[in-house]
Amino acid sequence: MNSLITYCKESYDELVHKVTWPTYKELSAQAVLVLSASTIIALLVWLVDEAFEWLMQWVYSLFN
Repeated sequence: MNSLITYCKESYDELVHKVTWPTYKELSAQAVLVLSASTIIALLVWLVDEAFEWLMQWVYSLFN
């Protein structure tokens, strides 16, 4: 039980005194970056999916 209390105290100390927390400006800039990258990746996946669907429809039409 003592080791658990020690662990909690050390974790709290690290979070309060040793971790460098980002400022609001840094955090919002990173959030915009992540949102933009996620949107671009989602669009790329959608485009690949549409191209694959078109390709499969073309291949299936050859055999019908």
